[in-house]
Order: sequence, then C-alpha cells, then structure tokens
Amino acid sequence: MINCKSILAVVMVLLIGLVSVSSVTAAEVQKININTATAEELARLKGIGPSHAAKIVAYREKNGPFKLPEDLMQVSGIGQKTFEANQEIIVVEEPKPKKK
Repeated sequence: MINCKSILAVVMVLLIGLVSVSSVTAAEVQKININTATAEELARLKGIGPSHAAKIVAYREKNGPFKLPEDLMQVSGIGQKTFEANQEIIVVEEPKPKKK
C-alpha cells in the first residue's frame, strides 16, 4: 500500500522538475532586436518566414530603424496576431554606428 509520504515525495520531485525545465526554457529565449537582426534571425520569430523576414529588412532599410516594437506591424503582411505572438521577445534598440 502506498502511503501519503511517498505520494507527496513523488509529487514534489515532479514539481521541482517542471519548475527547473520551465526556467531553463525561459532563459534560452533570446530577445530579437528588430533594428539589427539579420533576415535569418528574424525568421526565428513565430509566423515570420524567410519572405516576411526579407520584408522587415527591406522596410527597415527604406524607412530607418523601428521606434517601437509595435511598428513591426507597419511591414506588409505582419499583423496584430503575429506581433502578439512575438511581443515578449521583440526589442527595439538603436543600431550602433558603424566604425569607419
């Protein structure tokens, strides 16, 4: 017969395992600066494939750096759902000046 202490011990081990896996997963998620990311890096965003990534780069080259993460929705084909799916990992930082 299984006693309460054994069940409690198993539950605790499972909970500790779940917490450690979720914290590792969260730490592994890297922020993506949409002002400096390459097309390959942008394609890692949810719902952004190679063609949308190329559109982001082209938009950025034509219009300058994004001011807000929400500005990503100004790119043709990128809407509210795609933005919301990625808003936790999108950052907007000014590109560093190129050295001469």
